[in-house]
Amino acid sequence: MMDKDLSPALRTASLSKSYGRPAVDKLDLTVRRGELYALLGPNGAGKTTTLRMVAGLVAPDSGRIEVLGIDLAEAPREAKRRIAYLPDDPMLYGKLKPTEYLEFVAGLWGVEAAAAEARARELLDWLDLAPHAHELTEGFSRGMKQKLALAGALIHDPELLILDEPLTGLDAGAARQVKDLLLSHVAKGGTVILTTHILEVAERLAQRIGIIREGRLIAEGTLDELRARTSGASLEDVFLQLTAQP
Repeated sequence: MMDKDLSPALRTASLSKSYGRPAVDKLDLTVRRGELYALLGPNGAGKTTTLRMVAGLVAPDSGRIEVLGIDLAEAPREAKRRIAYLPDDPMLYGKLKPTEYLEFVAGLWGVEAAAAEARARELLDWLDLAPHAHELTEGFSRGMKQKLALAGALIHDPELLILDEPLTGLDAGAARQVKDLLLSHVAKGGTVILTTHILEVAERLAQRIGIIREGRLIAEGTLDELRARTSGASLEDVFLQLTAQP
């Protein structure tokens, strides 16, 4: 195994998963430490299946996953402690208040109580949820729930944050708060992998972009590198040209 300090945040090798037909097909993917990486693709391309396998929620049929140099199959608990995964429709507990929810999640991760309380205050302030800290989450809007779920994902300060469509249902102000929080996480040395159908978000935030189709990586690089492969100016142009190619 590579030295963990030199290994990437994520490496997959020949990663495959089928549900009657291939959902992910021998996917080789490397995400560097300290970058925001956008994984893009049309519907059914295998993005969510890939993220769920990396998070340890779905077992691959074959292939290898390394998280910060740790083989997920060989040491799943150690690998998963470095990860936070936020699905596109996160589950909250409606009868809990934000402070109670974050205390509960922090306890699952074994975060010391005083540190968890301070971190929860910081996250609630950042996401403008502090005024609602003592309200039941069952009355929250979708955007408020999405922000609270993100706070829960960040409560143990994960090294690798995996987000599936994190901006779905957010208004412009809430989306800006989430984007700023993700950039702050990366600036502190964390790594973010996200999927999004809002290509302008990937264009503005991602240091590198991977595009998959039919479970395979068909293009990867910075926006400028992807532009050089096509005649497109915007990421939307590049995406449509690359995913339309046979």
